[in-house]
Amino acid sequence: MARKKKITVETDNSNWKAPKVRKKRKPMTEDQREAAAARLEKAREKRAETNPDYGKSGFHDSIKNLPEDHALNPKKIKSWIKTQKDLASSARSAVRQKMKGAEAQLASHEGYVRNMQKYLKDGEWIDNFYGEHQQNKIRYRCVAMAFYNDGTPKRNVGVFYPDMGCVYTQEMFNEEKGISNVGPEKRKRKGN
Repeated sequence: MARKKKITVETDNSNWKAPKVRKKRKPMTEDQREAAAARLEKAREKRAETNPDYGKSGFHDSIKNLPEDHALNPKKIKSWIKTQKDLASSARSAVRQKMKGAEAQLASHEGYVRNMQKYLKDGEWIDNFYGEHQQNKIRYRCVAMAFYNDGTPKRNVGVFYPDMGCVYTQEMFNEEKGISNVGPEKRKRKGN
């Protein structure tokens, strides 16, 4: 049987001292919390007066000065991101429990958060939906007309056209193409 070689230590750790243990903070009372929140709010207002871009450092220039009532105001988007992250964490637990449809929900929430973060960074909304829970659908608006060879304009259903002053509907499409709005007749089976 082979003898084990004795390992000798070459480093000297005789001066080592344990790190200081920090004393835990005493919990704040409700009155102290309110006073601290008021002081913090006052400091933020003062800083916002001196620096007009305070709190907007991560936003694209095109969306920094959107009005408060705008549908895609950056402050609203930040609150939507928080909501969607909460929903994603609950969907993540549902995925661990192997619930049906949980993976799709998780992917939807995470994708929506990525799209909103891209909007804050680039100023371009790339999602087809908007709102805290993706409850609103984006409407398209034509900015440059396209035409067929014979000169008739190309149009898509659901798009706002400024020359018409309204949204191009399926009924308008059917009328232009000569399609009747009556459904197709039922086909007869061979055995009948």
